[in-house]
Amino acid sequence: MDEDRGTGLPASFEVAWGVRDRPTKGPKRGLSLEQIVRAGVTVAKAEGVGALSMSRVAKELGTSAMALYRYVASKDELMQLIVDEGLGEAGTFEVGDGGWRTELERWAWAELDAYRRNPWILQVPIPGPPVTPRNIAFLEQGLRCLAGTPLSPGEKMSVMLTLTSYVRSWASVSMQVNEAMSSNGTLVPMDRYGDVLAAVTTPEEFPALHEVIAARVFEEEEELPDYDFVFGIARLLDGFEALMASRDV
Repeated sequence: MDEDRGTGLPASFEVAWGVRDRPTKGPKRGLSLEQIVRAGVTVAKAEGVGALSMSRVAKELGTSAMALYRYVASKDELMQLIVDEGLGEAGTFEVGDGGWRTELERWAWAELDAYRRNPWILQVPIPGPPVTPRNIAFLEQGLRCLAGTPLSPGEKMSVMLTLTSYVRSWASVSMQVNEAMSSNGTLVPMDRYGDVLAAVTTPEEFPALHEVIAARVFEEEEELPDYDFVFGIARLLDGFEALMASRDV
């Protein structure tokens, strides 16, 4: 296989894409990029992203850190490869025939499910646009959800960025809140939130907020799981639909 294809990607990414031959003579017999990435995921799941290092992954594999560098040039590369691995089933999402709105909603849920299975992904900084295989496969399927719509290619990409930004943000905030509440680490329990706000604010200073407090919104049990996520996705899809409708006029 030609190893100089001018992709501009790190060698480990090219191996992941299958456009570069895998090293056949590594310092440790049988070691592979796949093994290294899986070991990285194991460490991240068990100990968090903060514990991830080349030496820690090498220890997981029973080898030396130097042995890993033949396959992965840096921890930053490894981070992005384990995130790609962590996408799991989301990376194999396939568009159905439910129409753009239904399929795009399914796509958003697939991304949220990936974060819930691997919440450590949310701790990894985003270095730039996605370039790893599962990430790109997932993006491809999201774009396919919009096939046949009147949106331009640029608008389709903007839809994907808007939607994935919402999913990631909601996943991050909700998981942090849920973790704090489950461990009793939250400063204010949700069932007392309205009372606390009422005690430190006045209707004259915060009339809009006190309308919500008076309606006892913070004390209501949500009828559906992930109600706020469902609400947000629906409003985003409404906006996309309105944009499409304006193109049909």
